[in-house]
Amino acid sequence: MTDQKTKPAPLAYQNEPFLNSPDGRILRLLSEYSEPLSRFRREQIQDTVVFFGSARIHSHDLAANRLSEVRANGAQLSDAQQAQDMKRAEAAVDMARYYEDARRLARLLTEWSTQIPAKRHRFVVTTGGGPGIMEAANLGAHEAGGKTIGLNINLPFEQNPNAYITPSLNFEFHYFFMRKFWFAYLAKALVIFPGGFGTLDEFFEIVTLAQTEKLAKKIVIVIYGSDYWKKIVNFDAMVDAGTIARSDLELFKMCDSPEESFEFLKEGLTKHHLGQQPSKRTGEAAVPEIARTRP
Repeated sequence: MTDQKTKPAPLAYQNEPFLNSPDGRILRLLSEYSEPLSRFRREQIQDTVVFFGSARIHSHDLAANRLSEVRANGAQLSDAQQAQDMKRAEAAVDMARYYEDARRLARLLTEWSTQIPAKRHRFVVTTGGGPGIMEAANLGAHEAGGKTIGLNINLPFEQNPNAYITPSLNFEFHYFFMRKFWFAYLAKALVIFPGGFGTLDEFFEIVTLAQTEKLAKKIVIVIYGSDYWKKIVNFDAMVDAGTIARSDLELFKMCDSPEESFEFLKEGLTKHHLGQQPSKRTGEAAVPEIARTRP
């Protein structure tokens, strides 16, 4: 016999092999709901305006510098490779206008929203937290002196959070659907800048929820950049084919300037979310569950 004591087993919630196992998945999922919920309450975030768009669209300065590099290195490449690189670099300079427009629109929205008399932060600019259009929107909100949210995702290829997210509102998700939940749950407006698969996925998911009346709120939706989007999605052809109704096109508005977008968003947000009717049950203005004060 020995008087050596048996080492205590780890507590379940401190058992990392279990937490990272398939059996611990439900706890990981709950964490990606509960931890953001806690932070949003602590930071007094009532609702958001979400910007979606490509991570590959850069600022005009960055795109112009890249074009200069391609021109300088052209002699070292084959004619075919040089032509391809030039085409991409010139397209990047053209697309850079969307970066600058996203930055300006986010700044306009934040300058307006921070002047709204409210106990909680209203219409906070929110992005996927990465580079490109996401960075531009976070930058614009940051320049206006407001809080701004980044909902990043852990990907096989690196996507670091941009430098303009409010540190206390910088999130990292493993599960796409939990990230999407937080995009949709607090959103009162959506701005869709030019983008790829992810942007299309995020737009169509939310517009489908609006179309099928699965949202308990009105989401104001802007599709930004008609030159781009009319080439990518032919909504009129969908109407002609009978796959959507003509009235479905009223779920969003196409805009081509930050000022036009801002006025549309401001009008819609004011109409649907700043003039709320009292609740029949309490007599108080309806407030999202997340924003209610807890005892």
